[in-house]
Amino acid sequence: MAASIAATAFFPGSPAPAPAAPKNGLAERPESLDVRGVAAKPGSSSNAVRAGKTRAHAAVPKVNGGGKSAVADGEHETIPSSVPRTFYNQLPDWSMLLAAITTIFLAAEKQWTLLDWKPRRPDMLTDTFGFGRIIHDGLMFRQNFSIRSYEIGADRTASIETMMNHLQETALNHVKTAGLLGDGFGSTPEMSKRNLFWVVSQMQAIVERYPCWGDTVEVDTWVSANGKNGMRRDWHIRDSMTGHTILKATSKWVMMNKLTRKLARIPDEVRTEIEPYFFERSAIVDEDNRKLPKLPEDKSTTAAKYVRTGLTPRWADLDINQHVNNVKYIAWILESAPISILENHELASIVLDYKRECGRDSVLQSHTNVHTDCNSDSGETILHCEHLLSLESGPTMVKARTMWRPKGTKAQETVVPSSL
Repeated sequence: MAASIAATAFFPGSPAPAPAAPKNGLAERPESLDVRGVAAKPGSSSNAVRAGKTRAHAAVPKVNGGGKSAVADGEHETIPSSVPRTFYNQLPDWSMLLAAITTIFLAAEKQWTLLDWKPRRPDMLTDTFGFGRIIHDGLMFRQNFSIRSYEIGADRTASIETMMNHLQETALNHVKTAGLLGDGFGSTPEMSKRNLFWVVSQMQAIVERYPCWGDTVEVDTWVSANGKNGMRRDWHIRDSMTGHTILKATSKWVMMNKLTRKLARIPDEVRTEIEPYFFERSAIVDEDNRKLPKLPEDKSTTAAKYVRTGLTPRWADLDINQHVNNVKYIAWILESAPISILENHELASIVLDYKRECGRDSVLQSHTNVHTDCNSDSGETILHCEHLLSLESGPTMVKARTMWRPKGTKAQETVVPSSL
């Protein structure tokens, strides 16, 4: 549209000027011009008026198929033009040209703003495309997710894997939005130079309720120090409409060398990058720090053992660091849980202790021990399960502990304002 305005300014739509009439003997233009700008002959003014009236009648459409002309005054008089067409009154309208240029620049500025959306300061960060935003003076990241139809299971609620994927997505978007994303899966620029990347060593999640299809959840995440060579990341998921807590989680991370696949210390250059973003705050106050025991080999009267063998990673289960995504371990752990638990109970909490990474050629087996000697305050039985995921050759990959509550049991919901 701006281009058409500019073109109109340069090439006005008025008809081309008529040829200049010949000058009279005194080198002056005739004083009388007809409506076309043609000099009228002497003594023919009445003829010119009649001709103008005839053209006016021809140009004005009739009303209701042959009535009077729509313009009554045009039947009686025609005002001949007495202003000669000169170079100056044929120039384009400069106000229209200026308006066209202004419109073009405003449109270009808007497009540039949309393309270059990434702000330069934490206080300028906005959720322009739904990618999340920095809050709390640059120390916390917040992002909303709408629960999709393909993220719900047989219970018509989001699965634990769905919410764990939300945790991972916000962690990566936090690093990206803060400007710390290097050439790697969550690695900073200094980490990328040294072929280092983060691996999760421990994780704990407490689920108060599961969102349904169409719900919008709000995820907050932040990082803090964990000893000399580790980092801690926490999450808090709540319902964006009610503010009720959905899930709280905490995790511990260590560095691994991409080439040697061994754990590494945090270099001082990397520590300098990440320390300004540390936020000393805990999502889970009372963490489950109990040591996860080895699963008993013999049959116990207080536990039932279930085993699932022949688990292999697919190509889609690998991340860009060529090891199995940590969320996949949770799916494998639940593979050995009896179907009766999945049908009648829902996962209330999970504690994970990651021992080693899993490659694409690994073959694993999942073990689950179910204990039924844990009762809630209301008298309802809460199942307590211990899990072991290991290679079929023997080495342990992951240890886990899960707590299950009967379906329909409402957890004690907490409401946390979204400003916190």
